[in-house]
Amino acid sequence: MSVDVQHSEITKSPGVCGGRARIAGHRIRVQDVVIEYEWQGLSPEEICQQHPALSLAEVHAALAYFYAHRDEINAEIEADRQAEAEFRQQIPTPTR
Repeated sequence: MSVDVQHSEITKSPGVCGGRARIAGHRIRVQDVVIEYEWQGLSPEEICQQHPALSLAEVHAALAYFYAHRDEINAEIEADRQAEAEFRQQIPTPTR
């Protein structure tokens, strides 16, 4: 039996967070950490402040998973962006 020691803090479970990679024991997806780190410019320490239940090691594990599975995580982020855009098109704009 093979165990992925490099990413032992990261898990995927059907029915939890859409089956996407997340930090084990939490509902915080790897993509959430990536967005905060790469797009919002938060440091790993600041991400821990935003999510007090996370350890610094867990944040670094999420980032390590991202760098090892960049295409997977970027595809998930893009799928969420497209779903949001489709949802917004269905909402009528307020009239003035």
